[in-house]
Amino acid sequence: MAAPEPPTSVKAKLEAWGNSSLAPAGLATLVAPLHLRPAQPLPLLFVPVLLFSSYANLQGFKIDSAGVTMAASGTYALLAWRRKPFGGFRSKFSVRGVVRGSAIGLGAVNALAAGWVYATGNREKEKQYRNDNPRWAE
Repeated sequence: MAAPEPPTSVKAKLEAWGNSSLAPAGLATLVAPLHLRPAQPLPLLFVPVLLFSSYANLQGFKIDSAGVTMAASGTYALLAWRRKPFGGFRSKFSVRGVVRGSAIGLGAVNALAAGWVYATGNREKEKQYRNDNPRWAE
């Protein structure tokens, strides 16, 4: 019988979420279909920013990526939360309403976790990691 896994703290979970490259890519995946039809250019500007943040994270710039993720996710969540959904009460519980609610929730969680990573990150340790593990080595 395998030993049970030790419980992880909230701090460890926040740090893992904030260091993940999937968090901004996941939010971009939800934002794009919400605002492509009908086309809404301003909210669609968040998609390339979030995808760039995910790319920068994969290249080893986790702290800077967390800062970009925090800013873009938090701003999107605030702007989307203020906007009234199309239709009335029934549209809140449609598929589009569920996706919108998920995008707002994911944006808030991304902003919180990425803010934690950005505030508590060790740039010297990150630089050493990038030097020890080059992404484009020959």
